[in-house]
Amino acid sequence: MGHDHGRTERLELADATLREWDAVVLDVDDDGIVLDRSAFYPGGGGQPPDHGVLLWGGVETRIVGARRGDDIRLVAEEGDPLPPVGTAVRGAIEDERRSALMRTHSGLHLLSGVVFREYGCLVTGGNMEPLTARMDFNLPEVPDGFKERVAEACAQEVAADRAIEVKNLPRDEAFAIPDIIRTATNLLPPELEIVRIVDIVGLDTQADGGTHVASTRQIGGIEVVKVENKGKGFRRLRIRLTDG
Repeated sequence: MGHDHGRTERLELADATLREWDAVVLDVDDDGIVLDRSAFYPGGGGQPPDHGVLLWGGVETRIVGARRGDDIRLVAEEGDPLPPVGTAVRGAIEDERRSALMRTHSGLHLLSGVVFREYGCLVTGGNMEPLTARMDFNLPEVPDGFKERVAEACAQEVAADRAIEVKNLPRDEAFAIPDIIRTATNLLPPELEIVRIVDIVGLDTQADGGTHVASTRQIGGIEVVKVENKGKGFRRLRIRLTDG
């Protein structure tokens, strides 16, 4: 499947709903714990890493982050016991945080799709926490009614309950899709042979490595909190997610 990072099979890329699984510890040091299989999203693309626990031998190790290197290393809460190499562990993701981040990440894709469709603007940056996020666009002037129009269009796209599909395509095929890179700079490394695509069907198709909900209705309500001027034609939109 190509869902690997170093020695870790990345379960979350194949199934974003997975919350518990069994694994074996391959390595452990000051930089963290390496598992043979993991569903912890390690952070990237603006999406922060998951939190959760590893359960082993009646012990709980809290996971509060991750480091990407040759392997994905899970970062344990300071002072928690570390499972030795070879230990069989049960991994579990903190569901509320991950589910909120999936809604938020999908919400940002919906937002960028709407702003691109309505105004032709590219994304210059973004960041998210659970249920709150910002996205920056290259928009020289803010047109009249911009905030309201964006909010209304987002609400319509949520109500439309568009499917959100994730697929892996060969590089050439992915780059044949118009506007596949919706950022002002292409962040994909040249050696990447398989490109992971997140497609909000009928609205927005982007290369992306994050975790997403299955349809736009699952995002819930998207409130455009404010539009900020960041100078030199950059606008920052802040959004907050609500329950429908």
